Amino acid sequence: MNPFDVETLRRSLDGAALTPGDPGYDEGRAVWNGLIDRHPAVIVQPSGPRDVATALATARNSGLEVAVRGGGHNVGGAAVADGGLTIDLSSLDQVVVDPGTRTARVGGGARWRQVDTATQGHGLATVGGTVSDTGVGGLTLGGGFGWLTNQYGLTCDNLLSAEVVLPSGDVLRASDTENTDLFWALRGGGGNFGVVTEFEFRLHPVGPVVQVGLFFWEEDRGAEALRHMQGIVESLPRKAGAIIAALNAPPADFVPEEHRFRPGYALLLGGFGPEPEFAEVAQQVRAGLAPLFEFTTPMPYVALQQMLDETALPGVLAYEKALYLDRFSEPVITAVTERLPLRNSPMSFLPNMFAGGAFTEVADDATAFGGARKPVVLFSIGAFATDADLLARDRQWARDLWDAVAPHSSGTGGYVNFMTDYEDDRVRASFGAAKYARLARIKAHYDPENLLHRNPNIKPALAPA
Repeated sequence: MNPFDVETLRRSLDGAALTPGDPGYDEGRAVWNGLIDRHPAVIVQPSGPRDVATALATARNSGLEVAVRGGGHNVGGAAVADGGLTIDLSSLDQVVVDPGTRTARVGGGARWRQVDTATQGHGLATVGGTVSDTGVGGLTLGGGFGWLTNQYGLTCDNLLSAEVVLPSGDVLRASDTENTDLFWALRGGGGNFGVVTEFEFRLHPVGPVVQVGLFFWEEDRGAEALRHMQGIVESLPRKAGAIIAALNAPPADFVPEEHRFRPGYALLLGGFGPEPEFAEVAQQVRAGLAPLFEFTTPMPYVALQQMLDETALPGVLAYEKALYLDRFSEPVITAVTERLPLRNSPMSFLPNMFAGGAFTEVADDATAFGGARKPVVLFSIGAFATDADLLARDRQWARDLWDAVAPHSSGTGGYVNFMTDYEDDRVRASFGAAKYARLARIKAHYDPENLLHRNPNIKPALAPA
């Protein structure tokens, strides 16, 4: 191990190296979850792949723990480590759209609002997150559910290639024709194998105006509402997306004043096909169980992508757990409706995304993504608060609810992008034995020292004796 010399590092970079006290240091270590307050020894803001390679070499030679900051939206704060070296990719946030080939090249530090804005300028989009502040890198490498998943699959299903800086310092491109083992691993295996400085995505015609609906039922009708919503999403048209949520009604203009902040259940619909098709689904929702209130409207696609931003504002204190459900079965409905009233923070909520259609048409072994390719509900429990004591109580509430629902899950572990605690057994279960073993062999080839371990970590496979 060599002593760390920041001036030597700075002279070797075209970008910047920030240490405590430098302008921009606090911004560079800030992440979305306000619960995380860590102080890296140095933050490298690279100008390109060569700087990333230099940062990795410095960390390896100096014994510094490496963290990679894309959008900084990971709940567990994987992007920063006390006393470590953070590679802050926010300086690599360019988005270049080729409308002729319907592709986009996106820097590893870009956020989804940048991608949506650039692609919608050409009436195009790819599958992005449901909060526009989310980083492109983390979402893509872990899988990537979004409003367009029913129509176009996961974000990682739309990845065409990636520029990757390996822990060795080598820079290569991974695709269906180059470094195919690495490309397979990047699509769902997380940031275990290298630092991605550029993504190339397939784009699709979307918008620019889409249909949006929100239907809300009060807490007392929770069981009826969940059964009804499950039936709706099971017959959802391909050109539609749905989120089943348990939350407090927002203080928005479209919510009748007497129902603002009221706890209950909501179905959020996005329609990307013909307006009459969406209107028919909305009528099915009303006819099956009359909502307490509703709101339907045409909306720019970029506005839909930002609609949930206020549920996850930067700086909120957060904890999250998630798993996969085949559906909202009766035991799950009972667990949810009995425990939702036990929340302590009005900000805590359950956003549950339905995935069917194109998501199910990708072979299970086509990518490293750990969930089974069958219709699923991504069941997520978000404990959010502005007060640490309140969060501590709702962290326990989230764990208790998760424990009650887990026996009725689809048994595939969980979604790695929504993990706060990277328990080794949960990571293994999320990928399954066969995929984990394949990922471990790929990890051993590209990162045998496990330099990149601040993630849902894949341990390098041991060499045969």
